[in-house]
Amino acid sequence: MNILIMGPPGAGKGTQAEVIIGEFGIPHISTGDAFRLAIKQGTPVGIKAKEYIDQGLLVPDDVTVGIVRERLQQSDCEKGFLLDGFPRTLSQAEALDQLLTELGRKLDHVVNLKVDRDKLLARLTGRRICKSCGSTYHVLFNPPKQEGVCDKCGGELYQRSDDNEESVGTRLDEYITKTAPLLNFYEQQGLLREVDGELEIDTVSQEIVSLLRG
Repeated sequence: MNILIMGPPGAGKGTQAEVIIGEFGIPHISTGDAFRLAIKQGTPVGIKAKEYIDQGLLVPDDVTVGIVRERLQQSDCEKGFLLDGFPRTLSQAEALDQLLTELGRKLDHVVNLKVDRDKLLARLTGRRICKSCGSTYHVLFNPPKQEGVCDKCGGELYQRSDDNEESVGTRLDEYITKTAPLLNFYEQQGLLREVDGELEIDTVSQEIVSLLRG
């Protein structure tokens, strides 16, 4: 099964991605991980991507698509995959369609987690991360037992500099602007599966699995 998961920052994509890959036995392919792997392995597109990253530049679409191509051709993707973080724009979605056609594959489902903007603001500005082990907490929804201290390793918790209301609002607005055409693109193909991301985590998981199995 070939799946794309979408949703704005704070919608819970990471949590639901873990459920999907566990349920269907397919690899979770985030573009960040794919980039790191390509760079580590020193593939031609990985080397090219590193040149842009080292200069602080955005990696062009053709290089990103090349990295996704390499990742999808690896053996663990034979039974399917879960794409996360790509495509982000309509041009990337069209490039992905072309790539999958060339590989003799196609997307089966596009899962979109819907969450109200104000709720996303509350989720993201309340996030706290452990400096030592990277565990994530939330002041409202998943607070640590002791304020400012990680339950797992005792490390110090901090708020990311871009988790303030102004930065988060800008990120959300940018996401909405760029991805609205994407949602329309996949809806026209009959692939879009809208899921209410404001429900309890387990309820969201059950709904996603039910949709994908249906």
